[in-house]
Amino acid sequence: MDLLLWRHAEAEDGEDDLKRRLTERGEKQARRMASWLHENMPKDLRIVVSPAVRTQQTAQALKLPFETQRKIGPDACVSELIAASGWPDARGSVLIVGHQPSLGRLASLLLAGQEADWSIKKGAVWWLSNRLRQGETQTVLRAVIPVELLD
Repeated sequence: MDLLLWRHAEAEDGEDDLKRRLTERGEKQARRMASWLHENMPKDLRIVVSPAVRTQQTAQALKLPFETQRKIGPDACVSELIAASGWPDARGSVLIVGHQPSLGRLASLLLAGQEADWSIKKGAVWWLSNRLRQGETQTVLRAVIPVELLD
């Protein structure tokens, strides 16, 4: 299974966290990363998105169908992200468009074996794979793509 973690692009400040929109810069970041994803994403990609406006706008840049899951919003815990993705046993690949700190905590759990406050930059994608090697399940970090490298 492949699991891609995409943190929403730059968003406006605001009182109502769920209604914060992308800035003009954030919209550009989302389009750049969407272009990279179109060129590189795995087949059979299922896209799961937080209900927050900024994540919805980020995902819309892909111009592909996606599902919204309320449980992976800004206050999601790692177990909710794991459940939404079906890690590590889901068929195909899953892209989660979500938030810090939960995306960073998920990455740390899968790569280092415990939750820690790892930072995923706004607009960045982390790509992880699950594989079985000599009877042992392993998580492999395939790519970390910060949006500023796509300029």
